[in-house]
Amino acid sequence: MYLADGRPAPSPSVSPGGRRAGRGRRVRAAVPSTVLVLGAVSLITDISSEMVTAVLPLYLVAELGLSPLGFGVLDGVYNGVSALVRLVGGRLSDRGGGRGHKAVAAVGYGLSALCKPLLLMVHTLPLIGAVLAVDRTGKGLRTAPRDAMISLAAEPAARGRAFGVHRAMDTAGALCGPLVAFVLLRAAAEGYDAVFTVSFCVAVLGVVVLLLFVPGRALPAAEDTAGRAPDGPRTPVRALLRRPQVRRLTACAVLLGLTTVSDSFLYLALQRRLDLPAGWFPLLPLGTAAAYLSLAVPMGAMADRIGRRRLFLAGHLVLLGAYGLLLAPFGGGAGLVCAVLLLHGAFYAATDGVLAAATADAVPEDARGSGLAVVQTGQTAARFVCSLAFGAAWSAWGDRTAVLAAAVGLALAAALSARLLRPAAPAPAPAPAPAPNSPSEHTP
Repeated sequence: MYLADGRPAPSPSVSPGGRRAGRGRRVRAAVPSTVLVLGAVSLITDISSEMVTAVLPLYLVAELGLSPLGFGVLDGVYNGVSALVRLVGGRLSDRGGGRGHKAVAAVGYGLSALCKPLLLMVHTLPLIGAVLAVDRTGKGLRTAPRDAMISLAAEPAARGRAFGVHRAMDTAGALCGPLVAFVLLRAAAEGYDAVFTVSFCVAVLGVVVLLLFVPGRALPAAEDTAGRAPDGPRTPVRALLRRPQVRRLTACAVLLGLTTVSDSFLYLALQRRLDLPAGWFPLLPLGTAAAYLSLAVPMGAMADRIGRRRLFLAGHLVLLGAYGLLLAPFGGGAGLVCAVLLLHGAFYAATDGVLAAATADAVPEDARGSGLAVVQTGQTAARFVCSLAFGAAWSAWGDRTAVLAAAVGLALAAALSARLLRPAAPAPAPAPAPAPNSPSEHTP
């Protein structure tokens, strides 16, 4: 059970990889109240966003008649536009100090809320793409400042657990959103209109909770292992990329993101293989969300113990297993659905908050928003490219060949990332100089 407590407690030092310096000491840090309130905001917002995400693929492909390539373009916009503004959001929040994080996050949440009713008014590819671009702009603005507030509020040694608690609350919203969409699609005469309207109302509630209950200034819970220079000049992005740990994490996030198929395409591939009825499609994200919800906190705690970068890489191998099940010539039915969605949720539990915690270890406090944005931008931009490429491959060769290409690419990317994240070998210690009276100085 996690208790809200804003008081910092002393903690053992943490290496950049997320290991504790003292193996014999166990840290039982309470989850700060800031993390819990931000988790509540994310829970509410994810109910809103996942209501739309759950029905959007089917709405665009079945209702509006978009081709897989057309959906790939929109899905790329949905995931890629946020990459263009994450650096802006992180940089603006750092320049505003502790209060800047909340202000920029509030603008981002507000933009996304305003886009929900606009989906009722647009029915062409360019206009839908524009609305989705604005929605993702809001997500891009808010993600780095929100994660910066979490990392500053949490104890360094328990940062993985703090992110795990936040992501678990966030995923609880992702679990509820598709359920609400499923009920609305079956109960309302104009199902899609009802989904978009209710989504807007819920998103507004999330913005209100953020403004009223999140502290205006995030205070560090303890001395940061990455260094702190609050009174000096802000660290520019170029200087961040000159840090070896940040550069390697960014490179790995890009490599692995280039072969990470978007959730929507994975659900479409699963639906095509099993020929699921359209009315059941919104329930597929529930399996992912349920697995993520149950594993987020244990995976975050595991990252604090075994190393955050190591678990991040292992999570992508779990995703590779999900690709393999989609390609397997045997199996089917409920068993295949449960296995794929379980692996998909475990992938997110082992990578999402874990990458943010690993990045926070490598970035100083005064540039926390910018540092998180650098790594997240690289990952999101890579996933944008993957959506475009996967949509084109699906249109040209079919879904199975596209999944096979993604699986081969992910295996290669994981191998390269393992080399990049391998800790540098320590330099050999110089040989001690012989003592003045050692036998080597005397002739026999």
